[in-house]
Amino acid sequence: KQWYQRRVRADENGEPNEYAATAMKYAVSLYWSTQTMTTIGEVVKPSFFWEYVYLTLTLLAGVMIFASVVGSIGNIITNLRANRAVFQDRLDHLKEYMGYRNVGKDLQNRIIRWFDYLWAQNHTFEEEDVLKYLPDKLQAEMAIHVHLATLKQVELFQNCESGFLIALVLKLKHQVYSPGDYVCRKGDIGREMFIVKQGMLHVTADDGRALATLSDGSYFGEISLLNVGKNGNRRTANVRSVGYSDLFCLRKEDLLHALNDYPEMREVLKEAARKKLNLNNQSPNNNNNNNN
Repeated sequence: KQWYQRRVRADENGEPNEYAATAMKYAVSLYWSTQTMTTIGEVVKPSFFWEYVYLTLTLLAGVMIFASVVGSIGNIITNLRANRAVFQDRLDHLKEYMGYRNVGKDLQNRIIRWFDYLWAQNHTFEEEDVLKYLPDKLQAEMAIHVHLATLKQVELFQNCESGFLIALVLKLKHQVYSPGDYVCRKGDIGREMFIVKQGMLHVTADDGRALATLSDGSYFGEISLLNVGKNGNRRTANVRSVGYSDLFCLRKEDLLHALNDYPEMREVLKEAARKKLNLNNQSPNNNNNNNN
């Protein structure tokens, strides 16, 4: 208060000075208020009217720039944690539900580990949810870019025309299996075939013995899907995931829908499936693919 009075009132002799002008009073008051609100502290004190104005504007600009920088950093950190927050919210709701339903600890741990794997592999979103805002043409181009190379690696489709492969690639669904999960069991009705994108799976006998190993690029389930062989549409073996496995799933109705547009591909696929079936019958320990 004493500094304020010394600047804007009369001097010790009662004579008016340059600080007694109305504009100067407002300038000094605004400067003092700005310095107090921004908590900047001691700086070199101005002497003239325009110095007060300049320093006041400088202090305000500096504070706004500082707030903008801090706010931007805060937004970056918040955005980095946004996906984690959504993911954690889903997991918390699931934990609450499992506790309410008295789900066994073993199953709870398996589910939690599955969620942890999804987070580690950046599989925390559904492709359909991400791509649904794109027009159909761009969705098709995106699917072709992401999945067509994988589909071309599958021996079953290597002699198929590109238009048919494009129709199939739009129907592929991504699935993740945990260690020990059975993808299919012997005798089940085959309603889909699978392509191994990443991971390792064992084809097992009824007693649990591993008969063959499936790895990246392998496929299975097409025999029952195409009704080739003596078992028709029944699965011919068990397939169990060794670790976490990323698979592409092609449903039977999607394959049949594509074959309606490309009927000549039906015999191409069946012939390839028969050759594979005969090869597996001659070499039961084949480690690349299984007919299922």
